[in-house]
Amino acid sequence: MERTLAIIKPEIVERGLVGKIISRIEEAGLKITAMKMVRLTKEQAEGFYYVHRGKFFFHELTSYMSSGPVVVMVLEGEKAISRWRLLMGATDPAKAQEGTIRKAFGTDIQRNAVHGSDSSSSASFEISFFFSGMELHA
Repeated sequence: MERTLAIIKPEIVERGLVGKIISRIEEAGLKITAMKMVRLTKEQAEGFYYVHRGKFFFHELTSYMSSGPVVVMVLEGEKAISRWRLLMGATDPAKAQEGTIRKAFGTDIQRNAVHGSDSSSSASFEISFFFSGMELHA
């Protein structure tokens, strides 16, 4: 079993589409083992996205991710990281395949509906950023 972090981004929360995203996750056979809604400060968003510090989109990304509440989840399943990334679709919704979350709900490359860990090492960091061991359920 593998775990990955999923984030439902501010615009999706604001648009009232959280349930639709959760339904897709469950229909895909991924188990939600932890979930909560949080509002990141700008500093917390900068800490979470530290790997992008210095890139041209860092300020806009961290401002956006701290602009409203997000829903963070830990997903578990066989090959959870690759399965979640496949379900999310390409980063740019315009280039994402039909049937993916980003194609269905994303509005642009920045407001692309969801985030997912890209490797087991980033999943480990990202999960521990939001959740303590006591908050993870098998």
